[in-house]
Amino acid sequence: MFKFKQFSIEQEKSAMKVGTDGVLLGAWTPLINNPYNILDIGAGTGLISLMLAQRSYAEQIDAIEIEENAYEECVDNFENSSWGDRLFCYHAGLDEFVEELQEIDEETHEFEMLEQYDVIVSNPPFFTEDYKTPEEARDLARFADALPFDELIEAAYLLLSENGILSVIIPYSAEENFIALAKQSLLYPLKITRVKGTPTSEIKRSLLAFTRVEQTPIIGELVIETARHQYTPEYTELTKEFYLKM
Repeated sequence: MFKFKQFSIEQEKSAMKVGTDGVLLGAWTPLINNPYNILDIGAGTGLISLMLAQRSYAEQIDAIEIEENAYEECVDNFENSSWGDRLFCYHAGLDEFVEELQEIDEETHEFEMLEQYDVIVSNPPFFTEDYKTPEEARDLARFADALPFDELIEAAYLLLSENGILSVIIPYSAEENFIALAKQSLLYPLKITRVKGTPTSEIKRSLLAFTRVEQTPIIGELVIETARHQYTPEYTELTKEFYLKM
């Protein structure tokens, strides 16, 4: 059990435990469009959905998770929170979920979406090495072939509302490729924050937010620690509403 200030995460069965990436994305994701509904793709334990429930007044927060153990724990974590009436988890893959929300327009004979979301978040799997562990569930959660970036972006293009925002956290090494893929789907960066563990370490992660509007993005950098467990004022400010000891 991982306890935050306003909720707890049961994570005994899920392959992916609570980690800095998920907390960063949940705390950082822009909510400037005052979302009515939110979609969390690859929800794991439901951490990011719960953080966004705490941060927003969104009336509907949907999560999708394909791995059975993670799905079950996500449902439990939603039900045990103060926001259970706003949170729902689907046991499905992204392609299946998108398919369920499509219907054919009788006049144009083209697909249209039955529902679109004001905010879409994803902490996607991103290990692309050939190496696989014997633990299938962890592989599913960690390897990019389980949810390729182009599939995530294509789904976001279909599922985002007109003023919607897509937010992801990915390796910094993949930032340029991800932005280029998003541009092909007419999604453009709104905000880019590059994350370093310490002031002298290399940039490891990129927090990226996209909209349908082409603009000059806000670009910044976030350093997590100055020394072991000595958190920077910026990281403390970002996460203080969640971590017990911040």
